Amino acid sequence: MCGIVGYVGDSGSTLDVLLGGLSNLEYRGYDSAGVAVGGETLRVEKRAGELETLEAAVGSADRRRFEGPVGLGHTRWSTHGPPTDENAHPHTDEDGRVAVVHNGIVENYRDLRDELEAEGVAFTSETDTEVVPHLIARELRGEADPEAAVRAATERLEGSYALAVVIEGIDALFAARQDSPLVLGVGEGESFVASDVPAFLDHTRDVVYLDDGEFVRLDPGGWTVTDAEGRQVEKPVHTVEWEAEETGKSGYDHYTLKEIHEQPRSLRQCLSGRLDELGGRVTVEELDGIDAPASVQFVACGTSYHAALYGAQLLRDRGTPATAHYAHEYATAPAPIADGDLVIGVTQSGETADTLSALREAAGRGAETLVLTNVVGSTAARECDHAVYIRAGPEIGVAATKTFTSQLVGLNLLAARLAGGDRQRDLVDALRRVPDDVQAVLDESGAASVVEAFADSEAFFFLGRGLGYPVALEGALKFKEITYEHAEGFAAGELKHGPLALVTGETPVFAVVTGDGEAARKTIGNVKEVEARDAPVVVVTDGAAEAGRYADHVLEIPETDPRLAPLLANVQLQLVAYHRAARLDRSIDKPRHLAKSVTVE
Repeated sequence: MCGIVGYVGDSGSTLDVLLGGLSNLEYRGYDSAGVAVGGETLRVEKRAGELETLEAAVGSADRRRFEGPVGLGHTRWSTHGPPTDENAHPHTDEDGRVAVVHNGIVENYRDLRDELEAEGVAFTSETDTEVVPHLIARELRGEADPEAAVRAATERLEGSYALAVVIEGIDALFAARQDSPLVLGVGEGESFVASDVPAFLDHTRDVVYLDDGEFVRLDPGGWTVTDAEGRQVEKPVHTVEWEAEETGKSGYDHYTLKEIHEQPRSLRQCLSGRLDELGGRVTVEELDGIDAPASVQFVACGTSYHAALYGAQLLRDRGTPATAHYAHEYATAPAPIADGDLVIGVTQSGETADTLSALREAAGRGAETLVLTNVVGSTAARECDHAVYIRAGPEIGVAATKTFTSQLVGLNLLAARLAGGDRQRDLVDALRRVPDDVQAVLDESGAASVVEAFADSEAFFFLGRGLGYPVALEGALKFKEITYEHAEGFAAGELKHGPLALVTGETPVFAVVTGDGEAARKTIGNVKEVEARDAPVVVVTDGAAEAGRYADHVLEIPETDPRLAPLLANVQLQLVAYHRAARLDRSIDKPRHLAKSVTVE
């Protein structure tokens, strides 16, 4: 969950590189931040709060204290202990000779802490991480060389970790990975280690993806990767296609708003080369050679779970049995798997711990696995039998926006390719138009004025049926994430089975009503039910069912294929959440208690 950056290179720029990297990683956690710069001496500075608090602390200090050829930094999402100066990373040993940053959870930290305290070690934090520098220091006192000391310490750890370590007097950085993401950046005369590529994208786009159990040494002469037994591992260098400018705000007030407005471009990228418009077919090169599955099980969490619900419905509509499961439940209670079943993980980062566990469980039971992800070289992409990329580009805002719409488009491609059928031409035509349709929503949305009409409301309901149901859930989630106000999403037909008791004249209801079929007519019936209880109603609609006649406010979307109408409705709901959060002056890009890539279970 946390953000790690490490650097070996020009001693005059180490601090600036670390602070810049942390700024690009704040979406991974922002409870506290810290840096350590090493060389002949080791200097550490860390503070509770967002990165600007740390920047002020090092800015007011003598910056010559932070000159050195090697350093590491950390921005934290709290797991063990609240966000305080003492619990912030880096953590050090008692003599201040070893500094460590960590992402993940050391499951046996209590036993290790008891062991170290019995030897007289005094701890200064409540974190699980602090056992690591003390273990390393103990090995160093036993005259182990630095690399051997770090290896010996990591061998004692149980759980998940991405670790980076600097040691006083050593112009090198050591790092290790187990069930938590870690990548190398390879530059000219400098090397980087980080939990995600944006940390060093300002300096290099050449990346090495590390695997579990691998150990890294960075020094001024370059980098070396070895396995658990110390054998050197040859690793390929990949070039990331993102440009550094893509991780900036480009003049928008928030990354979230920028990424909402980037959706026409991200959808074009997702579709590029995947539509045979002349033949009216979907072509997905990554799926060449895969057989049509007997049934499909989706595993995912959060926003990606809503996409999985949508994908399962798409496949069922085409005649393929499909179910969606919360990954954290599937990992401990998996669904039965039969010959010919396909398990699909949906994960933006490809590093979501629960989803990885579910995919590994499925693979261990003999299932074929596929991941729909945004990140080339991610753990899920490397471990699954197949990987399909949504190509949304970097998403910095913690609340997923453009990655969700790209997932929905990617799932339409998957369903068309896996389930086949004779409805491809209409879908291909609609997919070709969908970037322009999204642009029309962005250009013409009245979401900002709708939000103003409900300035005094404190609870919001979102309703949908069929493919509109996952979008209602996502609309409520987005609203909760960035406004901090109460919002719930419901299958429209469920409203009368209990939740209607909560509806009042102060409870705005957003209803997704697209097309003019039975689902639309029944959803209009549910709209009338809440209207009878004096609830104000907003319909998000293409106008086909004339649902606007029954609403206080209408958010319009262009007419399109029924499978893609919910995607356009989702864009309107994204704008509703954004404008409400902006009106309340919330921390939109960095919602409290949340982080972008959830790498702990």
